[in-house]
Amino acid sequence: MAKRPEFEFVKAQSCRDPQVSNCPEVATNIPGVVAIRDSKTPDHVLALSVEDWTTLTDAVKAGEYDLTI
Repeated sequence: MAKRPEFEFVKAQSCRDPQVSNCPEVATNIPGVVAIRDSKTPDHVLALSVEDWTTLTDAVKAGEYDLTI
């Protein structure tokens, strides 16, 4: 099995409050890869290409995954 890269995850500024305990964390320190994980389940990592990350974030910004509808 291939060794997982050493991702350096960061939280959004709004998630750095100690009272907020479940935030997405993103790592961009590996060239060509964007990794995302939930702070409550840090062993589950989703790694995307930069192109796929851009597609995902554009779709989120456009409301394609709006769960409030």
